[in-house]
Amino acid sequence: LLFESHCSRFGNPEPTEVTLIPRPGKAILITGHDMHDLHELLKQTEGKGVDVYTHGEMLPAHGYPGLKAFKHLAGHYGGAWYAQKMDFANFPGSILATTNCVLDPMSMYRKNIFTTGETGLLNVAHVGGKDFSVVIDRALAMDGWTAKNMPRTPVASSSGGRGAGTPSKVLAPKKSLTVGFGHHAVLSVADKVIDAFKTGKLKHIFLVGGCDGHEPQRAYYGKLGENLPKDTMLLTLGCGKFRLINQDFGTLADTGLPRLLDMGQCNDAYSALVVATELAKAFKTDVNSLPLSLDISWFEQKAVAVLLTLLHLGVKNIRLGPVLPAFLTPDAVAVLVEKFALKPADTSNPEMDLKKMMSRC
Repeated sequence: LLFESHCSRFGNPEPTEVTLIPRPGKAILITGHDMHDLHELLKQTEGKGVDVYTHGEMLPAHGYPGLKAFKHLAGHYGGAWYAQKMDFANFPGSILATTNCVLDPMSMYRKNIFTTGETGLLNVAHVGGKDFSVVIDRALAMDGWTAKNMPRTPVASSSGGRGAGTPSKVLAPKKSLTVGFGHHAVLSVADKVIDAFKTGKLKHIFLVGGCDGHEPQRAYYGKLGENLPKDTMLLTLGCGKFRLINQDFGTLADTGLPRLLDMGQCNDAYSALVVATELAKAFKTDVNSLPLSLDISWFEQKAVAVLLTLLHLGVKNIRLGPVLPAFLTPDAVAVLVEKFALKPADTSNPEMDLKKMMSRC
């Protein structure tokens, strides 16, 4: 329902390059998940000399035709939710927090941040309706981006994040990202994907994503990405993508297909399910028989709801990390292991997990 709500109003997501380099001018940063709030903000800021930047899981907004049509949707700034205090402290404009994933602000930017909808913070101004005038006025009163405060490097989480250590290869920060690989976009090239499998150019597809967090064990996901073979593809979604998107996966040899496909927010897990189901139909098999591995990171209830949906659909051999949910009793874990082959991610040895997934274990 949520996916259809977005697509019916803003159009189907399409591959779109998003800059990570701010441009001079007044600025508003929008964080959270609510695309409808973003749309209202874009309408109210149009023609007022204020640029709007996405943060965190608002990144996929740039793939929707009805949103990217606004020329002052200027780019993306910042990474996953847990690093927002550093991101927000350095942002020279006002900040609008929609839905969840917002932390108690530091004093240095408390007067610049506003909440809306169900989101609320102590001693932070709340916009009860959809009139964002106070947010816009605050942005106009601030410096905005200038030659003096421009970030030295693009601001988005690295491939590893906290606890990642030194990557096996040092990459220059990307200046842009490509988003918009919803199931409509992916299935439009399904014939190329199927041909790549049949000709041996593509051996395996991984779905790696979900929630991100500050625990050092989550560096596992970035390291997993670093070690993926060149004849594989990677689907990602949710803020877990910020462990991966600074890596250069390039294209699948002799196909032109990008190896990294950002499918959207955690809410867009639906698109990944549609792609898997359609591929299974094309190969006249079921999802569990595809050369497909799911390695999901979780943090809170939404990711667990996605897991329950996958289990309801009979999907097996899912890896879940960085640890199994504490609320699962030993008896519940035993049932999930027996019926669905649910596995905890081996965060201490991503290379071994990768070998197991490639061998369908």
